[in-house]
Amino acid sequence: MMHGWWMMVGSLIVFVSGNKPWDAPVPQTQSHTIGKLHWEPVCQYQLRHLQDETRITAVLPPRLEGHWVSTGCEVRPGPEFLTRFYTFYPNRLFKAHQFYYTDPYCRDPSYSLVIKGRLRLRQASWITRGATEAEHHLQKVGIVFHNERTMREIATQMNQSCPGFMLPTRSWIPGTLHEVLSAKAGRDCTAALDFTMHELSLVRLERKYLQQESTVSEELFLGDIHTEKRERMHYRPTGYQRPLQSAMHHLHPCPACGLIYQADEHHPPILPLVPELPLHLSGKWASIHCEVRPAVLFLTRYFTFNGNNQTWEGYYHHYSDPLCNQPTFTIYASGHYTKGIPSSKVKGGTELEFKVTKAKVTAMDKATVLMLNSSDPGTCGKNGFWVIGTEQDITQTNGCIALGIQLPHTEYELFKIEQGIKDHLLLFIGERPTDGSSPDTPAKRPTSYQAPLIQCVGASRVFSTPVNQNYLAMTGNSRSTALTSSPLALLFLLTGFYVLKWN
Repeated sequence: MMHGWWMMVGSLIVFVSGNKPWDAPVPQTQSHTIGKLHWEPVCQYQLRHLQDETRITAVLPPRLEGHWVSTGCEVRPGPEFLTRFYTFYPNRLFKAHQFYYTDPYCRDPSYSLVIKGRLRLRQASWITRGATEAEHHLQKVGIVFHNERTMREIATQMNQSCPGFMLPTRSWIPGTLHEVLSAKAGRDCTAALDFTMHELSLVRLERKYLQQESTVSEELFLGDIHTEKRERMHYRPTGYQRPLQSAMHHLHPCPACGLIYQADEHHPPILPLVPELPLHLSGKWASIHCEVRPAVLFLTRYFTFNGNNQTWEGYYHHYSDPLCNQPTFTIYASGHYTKGIPSSKVKGGTELEFKVTKAKVTAMDKATVLMLNSSDPGTCGKNGFWVIGTEQDITQTNGCIALGIQLPHTEYELFKIEQGIKDHLLLFIGERPTDGSSPDTPAKRPTSYQAPLIQCVGASRVFSTPVNQNYLAMTGNSRSTALTSSPLALLFLLTGFYVLKWN
C-alpha cells in the first residue's frame, strides 16, 4: 500500500508574503502572483494568460461577515450532491443552508438543512499553515423534505436513534420544517444524516484581484469532509473542500451564484442544465493554483494523457507552505490506464484503472535529502547519492520504501470533465482517502473529487456545439431571472454562537 501525495514539476505560482503580526487590528494579507512556469511552453503561455496580473491575498485573520455561496453543484464523499449558502454576522452568529439533491447537476432536490449557531475564530492553525482554527456551537438545525420518498427514508433512520421523531405513517406535508437539533431542548437527531459542521473548525479567506478586469473576488475555504462517513463525527479537518465565493464579490460568469443566493430551505436552487461531456483525456492538464490536501500537504500537479495508446505521465511538486513557495520534493511518474466506463455509483463520473510502472524523485530540500540517504540500501534509488536538485530513478528498486512508494501499483479511479469559465475544460480526478491510503481496490474507489485541473494543451472543446452562457443563466428555476493529488496515491506524508428563531 502506498501513502502520501504528489505534485507537478515546476512552481506554478510565486508568492510574496506579508509580515504583520497575528494580533494586528487590521487583517494582514499574504499575496502572490503567477510566476514563471517550468513546463510545456504552450501550457506556460495559456496559464499565464489565464492568471496574468492576478494577485491573490490571504486575509489573516479572516473576516467572514457576509453571504457565501457555492459556484456549482458540489460532490461530497458518499456520494452526496449539494449546494451551500452560508451567512456570517458581525455578532458571531451564522446561518447556513445546505441543499441536497439526487443528481450530480443539483436539479432534483431531496431535502434542505437550515443550520443556526455561533462561530468564534481562534488562533492561527499550528497544523495547517495559512489556516485559522475556529470553534462553533450549533443552536438549531431544521430539515425540509422536498419529496415523500426522502422524508420516509430519513424519518425511518431517525426514529432508530431518536424514537418518536416522526411517525412513519405521518402524511406528506411539503415545505414543513422539522427541528432535528435544539441546543435549548437538549435534542440532537442529526446522526442519521451523518451531519456535522466540523468544516467550520478550519477557515481560510482569499481575495483575488483581477487587474485587467478591475474586479475583486473572495473565496472562503472551509475544512474538508472525511471520505469515510463513519469518521465524520470525529474528524477535525486539516485540508479544505471546494471553496465558497462571496455573493457580492465572485467570479463572472457564475449562473449558479445568483440562484443559490436567492434560495432558502423551502425553495432550494435548481441549477442550470449543463452538458455532460465525454471523457476525452488526451492533452495536458495543470493545477490552476496552489492546492491543499488533508494532513498538511501543499502541491501543484501537471499531467499528460495520450489517448492513442492510453498512457500517461505526471509531474508532482510538493511544498511545505500554503503559498507553494518552499519546495520539498518533485515526483515524475508514468504508466497506463484502462478505457473508462460510466460510474453506476457516482452519476456523471467515469471509472478507470490506473497503473504506475515508472517513477523518479527529485529532493528539493535538505530534510528530504537526509531522509532518503538514511534509507536502507536497495530500497530507494542509490543510497547515499541523493543531493538537492538531482533526479533519481526509483523504478529499479521497485519504488521507495522511505516515501511509501511501491512499484508497480494499480489504483481504481473516478474522473469527469466539465466546462469552466471562458470555455476552458476542467478535469476532476477522484479525491484521495482522508486517511492517506490508496484506492487500490474497487471498494476504495473515490466517490468525490479533488480541485480541478485545467486543460492547457489539447482540443479547445470536446463537444460540437458551443454552450451559450446566456442560455445557462436562463435555465434555472423560476425564482431567478500511488498519487494522492494525481490519479495515483504514492507518497507518504513528510511534514509533519442567544437562541435564534427560525424566521
